[in-house]
Amino acid sequence: MGVVRREGQWAAATFLYAVVVLGAVAAGGVRAFEDGTAVYIVIMKQAPVLHRRLDLERFGSSRAANAGGGGDTPSTSVLRKPRHGSPKPMNYGSYLVRLQNSLLKRTLRGEHYIKLYSYRYLINGFAVVMTPQQADKLSKRKEVANVMLDYSVRTATTHTPEFLGLPQGAWVQEGGPQFAGQGVVVGLIDTGIDPTHPTFADDLSTDSYPVPAHYSGICEVTNDFPSGSCNRKLVGARHFAASAITRGVFNVSQDLASPSDSDGHGTHTASIAAGNHGISVVVSGHNFGNASGMAPRAHIAVYKALYKSFGGFAADVVAAIDQAAEDNVDIISLSITPNRRPPGLATFFNPIDMALLSAVKAGIFVVQAAGNTGPSPKSMSSYSPWIFTVGASAHDRVYNNYVVLGNNLTILGVGLAPGTDGDCMYTLIAAPHALKNNTAASPTEMSLGECQDSSHLDEDLIRGKILVCSYSIRFVLGLSSVKQALDTAKNVSAAGVIFYLDPFVLGFQLNPTPMRMPGLIIPSSDDSKVFLTYYNDSLVRDEASDRIVSFGGVAKILGGLKPNYGNPAPKVMFYSARGPDPEDNSLSNADILKPNLVAPGSSIWGAWSSLGLDSAEFAGEKFAMLSGTSMAAPHVAGLAALIKQKFPSFSPAAIGSALSTTTSLSDRQGNPIMAQRTYNNPDSTQTPATPFDMGNGFVSPTAALDPGLIFDCSYDDFFSFLCGINGSGPVLTNYTGNNCVASTMSGADLNLPSITIAVLNQSRTITRTVTNVAADESYTISYIAPYGVVVSVAPTQFFIPSGQKQLVTFVVNATMNSSSASFGNVRFYGDKGHRAIIPFLVISKVVSS
Repeated sequence: MGVVRREGQWAAATFLYAVVVLGAVAAGGVRAFEDGTAVYIVIMKQAPVLHRRLDLERFGSSRAANAGGGGDTPSTSVLRKPRHGSPKPMNYGSYLVRLQNSLLKRTLRGEHYIKLYSYRYLINGFAVVMTPQQADKLSKRKEVANVMLDYSVRTATTHTPEFLGLPQGAWVQEGGPQFAGQGVVVGLIDTGIDPTHPTFADDLSTDSYPVPAHYSGICEVTNDFPSGSCNRKLVGARHFAASAITRGVFNVSQDLASPSDSDGHGTHTASIAAGNHGISVVVSGHNFGNASGMAPRAHIAVYKALYKSFGGFAADVVAAIDQAAEDNVDIISLSITPNRRPPGLATFFNPIDMALLSAVKAGIFVVQAAGNTGPSPKSMSSYSPWIFTVGASAHDRVYNNYVVLGNNLTILGVGLAPGTDGDCMYTLIAAPHALKNNTAASPTEMSLGECQDSSHLDEDLIRGKILVCSYSIRFVLGLSSVKQALDTAKNVSAAGVIFYLDPFVLGFQLNPTPMRMPGLIIPSSDDSKVFLTYYNDSLVRDEASDRIVSFGGVAKILGGLKPNYGNPAPKVMFYSARGPDPEDNSLSNADILKPNLVAPGSSIWGAWSSLGLDSAEFAGEKFAMLSGTSMAAPHVAGLAALIKQKFPSFSPAAIGSALSTTTSLSDRQGNPIMAQRTYNNPDSTQTPATPFDMGNGFVSPTAALDPGLIFDCSYDDFFSFLCGINGSGPVLTNYTGNNCVASTMSGADLNLPSITIAVLNQSRTITRTVTNVAADESYTISYIAPYGVVVSVAPTQFFIPSGQKQLVTFVVNATMNSSSASFGNVRFYGDKGHRAIIPFLVISKVVSS
């Protein structure tokens, strides 16, 4: 009944939202953009609900009354509650909304503007459509802290549970997959969800499976997301699109003003994090095993703020984050990154990261994809130390198929497809050589070479042969599709199809594509040249006319339906964004390690929306195989849910520490983890990964459930770090309502499970505090100093009782002048088997000034 009640409450809100925003656009919102108006995010000086509530709990009403607002604050007694308590703190939130509305009316009296959102829980502010002149007026008001332009953002599994050791490890500790993650709510900010997918059903078990009492979200009801879409698994769903709608970029029929996923990305990521266990993966009529999320018994709450047509905008994303935190999710997963590096004093000071800082203050663990902008240094798209940033690695399962040519040469391909029958060799024929009436293809008719139109092809000539098609940049852009080429091959009775790679298609990983007939894509441009040379050399032409007389090239396809295991893995994928973490737009290095770690992100099976348009090759399928850091982040979100279930009192930093200090630094063969270095032929250029590639290493979930020692870090620590950035005081007050005190803290001083020094000027002292979350234990510390640095550590041995802390001091001295980064590590070995490893890196070293 709880879910039904929440749906009913949201229906009225949805109606008002649609009338106000869509009506305003129809009345001239889109036209106004042509006159120079835009979406602005306005931050107020008064403290948001969360900060006020925590101040009340911490200091009492007198301190809170004097913080960030003055004496006109109404009674706030309802704010005295723990995070998972009830009732919700609505009085003060409503008061903030009234202040925002009053400010707009008084400042812009008689003028046209459209208020899109009120932010009140994590930050106090609003999003509004207005002119630059109106923005200037608001910025001069004493109640206003900051006014900034909205900006765009973008989106950045059957075997991975086994590869990560969950069935025999972490799931066993939680009582099996039927209990793993129960009671934990994972909030996903993405493209929505397909609620009809079996991976989100709640009736697969007769065990008790209540909606967590602490979660207070609702389920939005629309025509395409009807009542009953939510259940005990999918406990909440909303959408946020006001900024997009007012810009005129929202396609109502394609993007859907509801939580429904018309893209596919959000359904995929949600299933990776917390999809049900044991769901059969059938694609193109082929069975690829059973799928499971990392925390298959965790609950899912969806906050749709990204869309197929355009990506998304910060104003909508911040609204989604604010609502997720107010709804009391336990984990927020964002497989999204900004389209550009945030401007201003530091990369950390942007509305999304600052909202997430407040989410961390509320006890929410925040996971974000590193971005798909690698492999260049400083390509990181997730910046802040309170956000757990995840890069992408390969796992050991691959679906390889092969083409064997008539000259006995074998070429590797990709394709989830059967092979040709038996050992028979089939004649090869390229589409441009198989046109009706023996006509030549126009060089501008690229779609003919890509096999996109069967009407021009001679079926009698092709029947029983393997059709050869080009795979060009048009496939990457969605202008051509493998599915259409397969339809063409079927229409002309081809025995199979082979795609060779256009040399201009660089920097894209070609995922195995489902095919109902024998086929493959040759993913290497070099191999494609070898294939084409064989094909062209085998053609028999008339000497006088140069007309093709016969096709001499033959081949057979060996199918790729069965996975191969045992490849060297993990390895960091070329597209995974890299450190160092840029602190600002001048690309100064921050004293913070990014990414935090890497997780499986390459060729990941996940649930697919029945409406999904993001990958044409999987249209109409129930599952899809995708790659990207977008796939890696929800792996970690699900694993964090397992840690939260076992250690409900862990802070966000403690969860991050447990994941970070227990990583693996070796692949499954015991060799160092490698990192791909180039777009083209990436495996030929890989070298051992550094912390800038993989952070602390590759995630190890079973070890993370028994970390022994943790490195904890609080909101106050992050706040002091930000206060230590020169000129940051006003910015921080603007976002949080709290005032800075004098601070000299840098990123290296944060109690993170890594040590990063961007510039070592002669000597520096660094401290770390470890907390024992296991039984009493004695530890020994060993370390490898970064090159060009001498390190002393004290103590090198210590005994630590359960629940107690130990301070460790590192004195670091430069021994050479160098601007090249060097890497080491610190290892804590316990006498009861616990082990914690943290990377130690120094970028620039200066012996003397």
